[in-house]
Amino acid sequence: IAKMNIQVLPEHKLSSVAPLKQFNVEKKEVELILVKEQNGVQYTNSSVDVARETWGKKMDFLLSVIGFAVDLANVWRFPYLCYKNGGGAFLIPYVLFLFIAGMPLFYMELALGQYNREGAATVWKICPVFKGVGYTVIIIALYVGFYYNVIIAWSLYYLFVSLTSELPWLKCNNPWNSPNCTEPQHINGTVLGNRTSYAKYKNTPAAEFYERGVLHIHESRGIGDLGLPRWELALCLIVVVFILYFSLWKGVKSSGKALDKITFFISTMPYIVLLVLLIRGITLPGAMNGIRAYLHIDLKKLNNPQVWIDAATQIFYSLGAGFGVLIAFASYNKFENNCYRDAILTSTINCVTSFFSGFAIFSVLGYMAHQHQVNVKDVATEGAGLVFIIYPEAISTLPGSTFFAIVFFIMLLTLGIDSSMGGMEAVITGLSDDFKILKRNRKLFTFIVAFGTFLIALLCITNGGIYVLTLLDKYAAGTSILFGVLIESIGVAWFYGVDRFSEDIERMTGFKPGIYWRLCWKFVSPTFLLFVVIASIVTSGELRYDDYVFPPWSNMVGWFIALSSMLCVPIYAIYKFLILPGTFKEVSKHTSSNICRIKCHIAICF
Repeated sequence: IAKMNIQVLPEHKLSSVAPLKQFNVEKKEVELILVKEQNGVQYTNSSVDVARETWGKKMDFLLSVIGFAVDLANVWRFPYLCYKNGGGAFLIPYVLFLFIAGMPLFYMELALGQYNREGAATVWKICPVFKGVGYTVIIIALYVGFYYNVIIAWSLYYLFVSLTSELPWLKCNNPWNSPNCTEPQHINGTVLGNRTSYAKYKNTPAAEFYERGVLHIHESRGIGDLGLPRWELALCLIVVVFILYFSLWKGVKSSGKALDKITFFISTMPYIVLLVLLIRGITLPGAMNGIRAYLHIDLKKLNNPQVWIDAATQIFYSLGAGFGVLIAFASYNKFENNCYRDAILTSTINCVTSFFSGFAIFSVLGYMAHQHQVNVKDVATEGAGLVFIIYPEAISTLPGSTFFAIVFFIMLLTLGIDSSMGGMEAVITGLSDDFKILKRNRKLFTFIVAFGTFLIALLCITNGGIYVLTLLDKYAAGTSILFGVLIESIGVAWFYGVDRFSEDIERMTGFKPGIYWRLCWKFVSPTFLLFVVIASIVTSGELRYDDYVFPPWSNMVGWFIALSSMLCVPIYAIYKFLILPGTFKEVSKHTSSNICRIKCHIAICF
């Protein structure tokens, strides 16, 4: 129960309700009763003047958003996709999808979080039947933490072992090497065979260090034979989890100058390292061949539907919409912050970073191709194979290889940490806003989340851990996250209403979004997301890691993981439907109207 004088309530304090019309009534105190669980209305910070912490500086917010959006995929996925799908021609669908879907979704989430000042779950006070979407994205963000932190731990392990005069993946005389290990200078067409590219050859010192020295995959027969966690990786994982915990335990403002410095370092270091690697890369023999291959324009590739599917999925995952992170970060902004400018700035920086990183990557791949007298296509690859095998091998042949290895893995470490911090903050903010006891005990809750992700992540650092990681990567945040954002965009644009949402933005920024943004939110973005969801299902093949094909039961486990988050949407909607008072017919009519009203003594939002 809250008592307030409606006559003196600031305009922007009204959140999930329609603007009040002026009535000829006496100026008096009225009692506004918000019944949280019986009529669907959520308590809002906009309805009552409840203080919420804000970012200490505007730059902290911008760096946090950029740091989350710019992650490992900007380095290990975009450059290869660009090269594979027509070089410069790939930028046509990529930029198109950026403007018609990527930026509008990015803008929508920032505005949604900033106006309502809530996490991913409670932000749906605007339309409570969609609150299940909030739980969906929170669960997905938690799932991603289970395996993403492991990749950061790999980077940390590589950083530690790089602190030597001779990098351990340079030669074949190590305990983990197999009898078939072949040093790069001895590899030729006869060794590779007719159908094996250099990037796929598994017996180089760098490839064997990754698969046998780090993963120990040769000691596992498959996902049914995991073994025990590797103690070296477990120690690295502990360090990663501690960094995350002490960066987040006090919130976005209370951590003080120490967190400001950490955020600044983690967010800016990747750009410094990329610049250093690019300057060194372009001085290498063959570098220009690699860059020409990266930028080569092949417009015929645009006739292939897979190119458009790759562009659509890349722009979506690159910007990071749908994980609840943007909503959580924006919820700590000041109400009057210009989220429109922030959306344009940060999404543009993210995409430019992806393109820029391609020059640092392909200059070195051109050098690799020159060294082995092969085409660039024979050394080009993506994912872990690029950043943990091919690129480290190239670095190991350079003068000052130790220095370049250290700065490269520091870059991977900072890229990963920043994104993982965002995902964990989304979980913490989303649940603590919904359950106030968690907010009052944030330090303990943060520790529970961090420790919980550590325990599950132990499965990914066993001998067969790469199989668990591959399964989680495919199912935990694949179709499920696309489905979640699709429902989110429908909920905002069609149920809460684009006009009402635009008015909310006008209250914050002083101007209403133009017709372009409103059309994108209502028609283009949902259509785009529907297309990506269908494409992800249609193009989904059998689950495999290199030549290993996963057993059928593992695919069932994967779909169970995916459905465990997606089912939150219909289950919560049914729950809200059942708890509304009245007959089935009355409730159906009531919910379908989707009208938010305020009356003198009770507020009912659908």
